[in-house]
Amino acid sequence: MINKNSSLYFFWFVTMTIAIHHCLSLLNSCKNLRALTQIHGLFIKYGVDTDSYFTGKLILHCAISISDALPYARRLLLCFPEPDAFMFNTLVRGYSESDEPHNSVAVFVEMMRKGFVFPDSFSFAFVIKAVENFRSLRTGFQMHCQALKHGLESHLFVGTTLIGMYGGCGCVEFARKVFDEMHQPNLVAWNAVITACFRGNDVAGAREIFDKMLVRNHTSWNVMLAGYIKAGELESAKRIFSEMPHRDDVSWSTMIVGIAHNGSFNESFLYFRELQRAGMSPNEVSLTGVLSACSQSGSFEFGKILHGFVEKAGYSWIVSVNNALIDMYSRCGNVPMARLVFEGMQEKRCIVSWTSMIAGLAMHGQGEEAVRLFNEMTAYGVTPDGISFISLLHACSHAGLIEEGEDYFSEMKRVYHIEPEIEHYGCMVDLYGRSGKLQKAYDFICQMPIPPTAIVWRTLLGACSSHGNIELAEQVKQRLNELDPNNSGDLVLLSNAYATAGKWKDVASIRKSMIVQRIKKTTAWSLVEVGKTMYKFTAGEKKKGIDIEAHEKLKEIILRLKDEAGYTPEVASALYDVEEEEKEDQVSKHSEKLALAFALARLSKGANIRIVKNLRICRDCHAVMKLTSKVYGVEILVRDRNRFHSFKDGSCSCRDYW
Repeated sequence: MINKNSSLYFFWFVTMTIAIHHCLSLLNSCKNLRALTQIHGLFIKYGVDTDSYFTGKLILHCAISISDALPYARRLLLCFPEPDAFMFNTLVRGYSESDEPHNSVAVFVEMMRKGFVFPDSFSFAFVIKAVENFRSLRTGFQMHCQALKHGLESHLFVGTTLIGMYGGCGCVEFARKVFDEMHQPNLVAWNAVITACFRGNDVAGAREIFDKMLVRNHTSWNVMLAGYIKAGELESAKRIFSEMPHRDDVSWSTMIVGIAHNGSFNESFLYFRELQRAGMSPNEVSLTGVLSACSQSGSFEFGKILHGFVEKAGYSWIVSVNNALIDMYSRCGNVPMARLVFEGMQEKRCIVSWTSMIAGLAMHGQGEEAVRLFNEMTAYGVTPDGISFISLLHACSHAGLIEEGEDYFSEMKRVYHIEPEIEHYGCMVDLYGRSGKLQKAYDFICQMPIPPTAIVWRTLLGACSSHGNIELAEQVKQRLNELDPNNSGDLVLLSNAYATAGKWKDVASIRKSMIVQRIKKTTAWSLVEVGKTMYKFTAGEKKKGIDIEAHEKLKEIILRLKDEAGYTPEVASALYDVEEEEKEDQVSKHSEKLALAFALARLSKGANIRIVKNLRICRDCHAVMKLTSKVYGVEILVRDRNRFHSFKDGSCSCRDYW
């Protein structure tokens, strides 16, 4: 009888062990909350739900591996009779890495209240990291005090996290003090305090600490490199890069992406070529970075070369690289190629892919097609997010689709439960303003449930300037005076509105006030690609080098347009009341005209011209582009701050609606 019972017990034990191991195996591969609740049910069935090991495993998987399972993990913790430090630490860690890092502090406080569980170094490291993520210096001080109380302030792990927290909150002085009080800081701590200095804009302090380091690793050099790039100190970044004993993927990617973001696109391309010459293969970051540089600069030819490299080197499976290609082709004016990349992705498309394609169609004024693609996206079961709706509303605005824009704005909240943000309200103001419904735009702003920003009012001011509504422009400028009184762009927009109406005394008054207050307008520049090289032209610069060539060619173009197409300069955009001849001279030197002239002088006959401008194209330049496309038989693509203009045979793709 005893042997029989022993055999039954052994059989039961083996069966239960196999079943539990199977449950743990299922848990490791579990990817959603529904499956996890089923595994939890099995734990309850087998009677292991009260075991801290198994419940700890459940909490760990909920908190770290499944994005929407943190509330479930919290319920597991609260329902467990005597949770241990591991359970609390896991949940604190999960919240610290989530979109709600402040909940980490709540869990930490609950841990302290329990009394039978004491926080350890991991508890403090995770909760302090959470404080860094939601940038609360006051809470950071409280956590620091608690660490002191528990005798963990000298712990290397906790001290390093405190340095990061103070750096993230912009308090470099306290970050350095924590570092100075560490007995034997390791390389991680040294790198953390350098990062803290850069985050607090103490570039000199970062260099001082770096110079004191007796031992450095790759991370030390990369931290300095990234810090200089972020601070805009490109020369210092180049010096550090040249001094590096070894350059890894991170080093090259930082230089390529960082230099591009600082506007030095040609240099970014040079570093990418240098990376290849060094025998290293570009990674996902460097590829997307250099493609982003092509997007920003409008470097279509170099972008095509990169696309060929992506296909040849086998990088076409990477979703982010394909998304960058869609953006590059769209921003370089070739929507068909962007569409070709998009169609080739098929099952790999994500929300970013769809949104990038919709945004590309929007900037080219293809509103109807953007709307059709948005509907196709939702039919595929892809749920749009806030950014998708920004692109969609942008498309409606540039195509004059007022009713459609209003419907989608309503649908965003009603159907998808997305609360409109300031960008969505700005798109609606642009939609009404562009179509000339200025009073409706003004009323819409006044009825917004959130305070309008200067950008929203500025959007309406630009529309008032375009449509010549002086009275409303003055009202809007009063609103802007309360939010951003010294913005040069606002004064120029109001000045242009006065100039359009011929109110030259008011124009002169604004011009005089700008001089007295030393307010400088944003310098206009244009980029044009010639022979795979980007050339930059700036309005009002002294004539030298390529500028002389551009000015000479521009004189020839203007004379020919006057003779063959009856061109008459639109001088309303001249800033103040001067003689007619001087006004013509002012508008003739706009940067996009110089870029056009240089391209016509250098490019072969019939080649397409692509120009990128940092500001909105003026009416006179728009007219010159249209006439040039007809007289010279060329296709001209201009990307200004708002959208694309495709000039061909004397007409523009915007249909003069921009």
